[in-house]
Amino acid sequence: MLKFPIYMDHNATTPCDPRVLEAMMPFFTENFGNAASRHHPFGWQAAEGVAYAREQAAALIGADPSEIIFTSGATESDNLAIKGVFERYASKGNHIITANTEHKAVLDTCKRLERRGGEITYLEVGSDGQIDLEALEAAIRPTTILIAIMYANNETGTIQPVREIAAIARRHGVLFFSDAVQAVGKIPVDVNFDGIDLMAFTAHKMYGPKGVGALYVRRKNPRVSLSAQIDGGGHEKGMRSGTLNSPGIVGLGKACALRMEEMEADALRLSKLRDRLENGLLQLEEVYVNGGRERRLPHVSNMAFRYVDGNGLLLGFNKKIAVSTGSACASASPEPSYVLKALGLGDELAHSSLRFSLGRDTDEEQVDFVIREVSGTVNALRAASPLWQWFKEGADMDAEAWAHPSARVITGSIKRDHA
Repeated sequence: MLKFPIYMDHNATTPCDPRVLEAMMPFFTENFGNAASRHHPFGWQAAEGVAYAREQAAALIGADPSEIIFTSGATESDNLAIKGVFERYASKGNHIITANTEHKAVLDTCKRLERRGGEITYLEVGSDGQIDLEALEAAIRPTTILIAIMYANNETGTIQPVREIAAIARRHGVLFFSDAVQAVGKIPVDVNFDGIDLMAFTAHKMYGPKGVGALYVRRKNPRVSLSAQIDGGGHEKGMRSGTLNSPGIVGLGKACALRMEEMEADALRLSKLRDRLENGLLQLEEVYVNGGRERRLPHVSNMAFRYVDGNGLLLGFNKKIAVSTGSACASASPEPSYVLKALGLGDELAHSSLRFSLGRDTDEEQVDFVIREVSGTVNALRAASPLWQWFKEGADMDAEAWAHPSARVITGSIKRDHA
């Protein structure tokens, strides 16, 4: 039997796995010591838990445990990586390259560095959400110190050509940082195979607790050095001071271990459910999948429902289905998604888009209900919309304002997207 509301917003956060919680509980009660207390068993027990979690986190991404720095989450990891490189390598240069579809934690950090004298290049993306590798290489200057490109986009699921980006960075002696929050634990990520020098990830996107994350910092070939952003007791090799969140770190480690065991099967199952969801909703007229449908995460679908406002659509079923109109980090903004705008969508189509992100508890019954509920709400809203009536009567709907970037003309593109 269905339980409401049906949760399809796993890119915002995931429920904590009971097995993760079970691993954490002793570090709240019995093993409650400070991991930095080196003179008694309470501290030793906490330190052992943290060390084991460090090994588990490193194993998931192909790193050495000594390369894992624990933080309060991916936002802090992003800040530490970008600001830490900017300050430590100031003698080499002040130029950073990123993309205009990055998470706000990256974009806003770069904007702050611009106010501190940094020079930032914001690469554009194509309609599939991917950067142009030639444009990336052309943007590199003698003063370039960092390329910051996310592994997979949080709104569309688009996976960037990470290994190719890393090769370009390595050729020019530039460090490569990737916000891999949505990728780690969902698809295979290996920092050495991928050529990544710094990488952020977090627990709560992969069935772990909120408030704890990690930053991978390469130790050799090249050895990366960072300026700390939080000063204090010199914890985490001096890169991140502060009493370690031992229960949270243990939870992160357990979540990483579980993802290693279950990620492959989950990805296969979820990709089939995502395709089932898309194929069902594409039976409606004027519905599009935003971003490329090839290189993307297995559990994410961002869809536009033309001539329907996304917020109005949410109000039609928000007590039954939990989805979002975009990233949770920008949910307070009345503006359309800057990510979708960067793909070439006009304001109207961007406003009519929803992000569905499935998780390990999603099943066929839930997907079929979502298809029926969303389809019914779209049809009801369109029936009351003069815009829809004008469109059905063949009126010129100002194609530039409403057209999907893949559509040269309104008709025909629908058939291609439905094919």
